[in-house]
Amino acid sequence: MAGVGGEQYVSGLRAQRLAARRVERRRTARRGAMVVAASVVVAVGGATGVLSALDGHRPSDEAGPTVTSSPRLLPLPAVPPPTTASASPSPSVSASPKPRPAPSATRKRTKTVAAAPLLYRHPDSQVLDWVRAHPGDSRRAVIESRIADRPAAVWFADFTPSTITARVRAVTSAAAAQGRVPVVVPYAVPQRDCGGASDGGAPDLAAYDGWIDRFAAGLGSGEVVVILEPDAIAQSDCLSEGEQADRFASLARAGRVLKAADPKARVYYDAGHSDWNPAAEQASLLDQAGAASPRSSDGIFTNVSNFHRTADEIGYARQVLAALGGPASLGAVVDTSRNGNGAPADGEWCDPAGRKIGQAPTLNTHESRIDAYLWVKLPGESDGCKGSPGSFSAEYAYELAR
Repeated sequence: MAGVGGEQYVSGLRAQRLAARRVERRRTARRGAMVVAASVVVAVGGATGVLSALDGHRPSDEAGPTVTSSPRLLPLPAVPPPTTASASPSPSVSASPKPRPAPSATRKRTKTVAAAPLLYRHPDSQVLDWVRAHPGDSRRAVIESRIADRPAAVWFADFTPSTITARVRAVTSAAAAQGRVPVVVPYAVPQRDCGGASDGGAPDLAAYDGWIDRFAAGLGSGEVVVILEPDAIAQSDCLSEGEQADRFASLARAGRVLKAADPKARVYYDAGHSDWNPAAEQASLLDQAGAASPRSSDGIFTNVSNFHRTADEIGYARQVLAALGGPASLGAVVDTSRNGNGAPADGEWCDPAGRKIGQAPTLNTHESRIDAYLWVKLPGESDGCKGSPGSFSAEYAYELAR
């Protein structure tokens, strides 16, 4: 029994030793695994550090838990579609968004610029009447594509108080329905054109003030450009000093009435053109007529019914604005309807030969303080030599357009 017991003791001792060795091997294996796992963690952390160094501090909208998984590339933000010129009014500025961290090098912000609104082309004009009535005329395609299809100003030159509100509203409401900006020309001040070819207007300033009130009632609430009384300031030297003062007071009132009736109306005052009155002299006259006050005015217009080159008019307009003073928001519009070849050397102004249409009408000039290039005088409408003043001449239109 003793021999059997010793063998059993030895066998048990061997078994214990084997079991101890197996436990030690397991411990060693676990320690190895932990070393490997630690190496992996270090490697992942190193890789993450490299990506962060290359990418800068990656932005996040809010604080979040520490990332323990492998790094992954974040999707790029959606790029908004480019804006194009549309018939919609300029969008209002929305409320400021919550601030976000600066974007990373891999995220680029796309800057969008609101497109300028489009000008309105009134469907009732002499050139369109001629195009519709002459489908077989060899000049029709040129006149239609280069003149009739372009937006132009709508003139209100007859003193008819009973109908003026409805007629203005017909233009402005049609433009608003298309989301476009009309250009309207009130032209009824007494003694307009100093007794020249375009003489006429209201019988007196009291009647004119009432006519302007009714004109303003037709503006509506949308954007509209008002070219207030061409020649009424630059060509006021035929009036006595007292008559000038009265006219200028009436024009200042007209601007206030128009802007009060429609806060989106932009009212521009007569600055003649670059070959008429010196800039300082013209600015003095404009100031007397209220053109420096934002209550009455958005600025000045030049070159209406004339032919001087756009570059000359831009320089002149800026000189007048500088001399006029007033807020920096005051700008200028230039009539480019017939200035493609500049003015005649001999100074001829009545339907002169050799002229051509100028830059297309636009509210986006890319020139500081120049708000628009407009076709105030419709090409083809006579100054009084190729027909009665304001009448349409297909011959002259074709000459300008070709």
